[in-house]
Amino acid sequence: MTEVASVVFVVDDDPSIRRAIKRLVESVGLRVEGLGSAQEFLRSQRPDAPSCLVLDVRLPGMSGLDFQRELREANIHIPIIFITAHGDIPMTVRAMKAGAVEFLTKPFRDQELLDAIQQGLERDHARRAQEAEVRKLRERFESLTPRERELLPWVVSGLLNKTIADAIEASEATVKVHRSQLMRKMGASSMADLVRMTEKLGIAPQRNL
Repeated sequence: MTEVASVVFVVDDDPSIRRAIKRLVESVGLRVEGLGSAQEFLRSQRPDAPSCLVLDVRLPGMSGLDFQRELREANIHIPIIFITAHGDIPMTVRAMKAGAVEFLTKPFRDQELLDAIQQGLERDHARRAQEAEVRKLRERFESLTPRERELLPWVVSGLLNKTIADAIEASEATVKVHRSQLMRKMGASSMADLVRMTEKLGIAPQRNL
């Protein structure tokens, strides 16, 4: 399937700023959507595509920094580039600690903004790819039988089949069969590959015998 084109959201209550940024970003072939407030952004229909947000710190109703926190609490993970004419060090530190890509003080150079937008889009693209991989791994995990799910932490523990068999009171042959089935169903090419998959799924190896 063809991936939907990346989109840059610009949230600033000054229409002239929105237009200027829109022209700049469109000049490098990116899609841009301009909005006047945080509330307008939340009400908008956002495409399922890599995106980033160019966000003014001072907005009517909800400030940019408060909006950043609200997005995080709502589990909306969109990279943010802050722009402001009234920035200070504490404000910058707060924004960057909360995960902002960049904090630009007006007037900034066009290339500074374009570089920050590129970084934000790359970050979101990587996040989306990682989430897609985890979803695929979760589907494979759900295809396992209850017994196979139970044995998975043992299989990736690094213990020998005989040791696992003794611990779970099963035959060594049974453990060997389950190990083979796990590898096949999870699509793992090696034990190291299976370990990496379980780490991404948050499944810890069995350590207690």
